Amino acid sequence: MLKTLRSLPPKHLKMPKTATSSGTKRPSSSDATNGSSPPKKSKKSVPSEFKKGTWVGKDGKYDYDGTVLTSDEDVRTRDGYTEPVPKRDSKTNVLLFPDAKDFRPNMTPKEVLQKGSFGGTYYRPIKSSVTGLRYNKVWLELPQNWLEGLEVRKKISSSVYDEGVNTYKAKCGGSLEMWESSGWIKECDPYGWFMWYTRFYLGRRTDDDERQIGRWKALTGDKGRFKNNLIGKIARAGVKFDNKAVSPVIRQTLQHWGYTLTEKDYLKRLPQVKM
Repeated sequence: MLKTLRSLPPKHLKMPKTATSSGTKRPSSSDATNGSSPPKKSKKSVPSEFKKGTWVGKDGKYDYDGTVLTSDEDVRTRDGYTEPVPKRDSKTNVLLFPDAKDFRPNMTPKEVLQKGSFGGTYYRPIKSSVTGLRYNKVWLELPQNWLEGLEVRKKISSSVYDEGVNTYKAKCGGSLEMWESSGWIKECDPYGWFMWYTRFYLGRRTDDDERQIGRWKALTGDKGRFKNNLIGKIARAGVKFDNKAVSPVIRQTLQHWGYTLTEKDYLKRLPQVKM
């Protein structure tokens, strides 16, 4: 599905040191292919000194200050998340959340980032009017394997939106100020829906989950207006479901919400399209 990821970041980008279960540098995937023995797993999966990032800001500024980790499981343990990472349905490829059966994205947060999204700006430094804090380097809370092969300054934390970063080379989405004024941003996730999704995927549960899942369903669920709008455009254009020339803005938007249109979903909805 995804192209093979580089095991190390670009030389010109200085990535933070990441902690591992053994407290030493995690061997890269290339080490195993060069004939060295695979690393032995530590009996203690996460050392006690691993700590969550705090939201306590100094002079109104919050820089991520938790332990930076590579694997999904280490991050889950660090942050105390309770639910398991979802599995995929073998037939539909959707992600299955046992406690949220109507939430069925078909892209993981890692896939959303690796494909090229948000014009490279999602984890840019921001000033939140919801929390009153400034945020910086919040991408460090993610499992760092999600960012392998990506130029963080250009594709993750840039302050300048570059539509060329996006899969469909289209600009989409509103400003943070618009999201905040619309009441879509809550204190627990000051960067918005995708921040919520990364944490929900890893196993966090909050009282904001129902609202966020409802937003996802309204946009890309069975009756989702964006998904069905795209299907209608494709049908009326008389082209294949995956023709990127048809509504790249909507396709990019759907990707930001963890979804890419499948032929099965297209054919399911097709009989209801008004030609």
